[in-house]
Amino acid sequence: MSTLRLEYSRLSPEAYQGLIATKKALSRSTLGKPLIELVNLRISQINGCAFCLEMHTRLLRDGGYPLDKLDSLAGWHASPLYDARERAALGWSESVTDISRTHAPDDVFDVLKANFSEAEIADLTFVVALMNALNRLAISMRQ
Repeated sequence: MSTLRLEYSRLSPEAYQGLIATKKALSRSTLGKPLIELVNLRISQINGCAFCLEMHTRLLRDGGYPLDKLDSLAGWHASPLYDARERAALGWSESVTDISRTHAPDDVFDVLKANFSEAEIADLTFVVALMNALNRLAISMRQ
């Protein structure tokens, strides 16, 4: 386990509180907590954030999310366990997380549009952006 490099939340409290305010606003989204946490977990898998992996897995387990779906999340593309909304959200989340390579292609966005309202797409994209920001803070500062 690494030692925390900097207490970024204490050193930049206004910026950190802005991220927390965004997280609270998104918790009221019609996306629902299980989908948001599933997306957060998948992004944390991609980014390799151990702190966030533990937190989001625990939140999903404690919330009663099916364990077989948690166990197969890394291979969701090949799993029949995920419904159309989950698949669309996971595809968008992966695309936006790796945006320098994917450039968020139209075919992935089209699947998203077929399953979510415009407001939900905006909220989901904020969820993805926020989780990536939090992963980058936690990983770079060795949280």
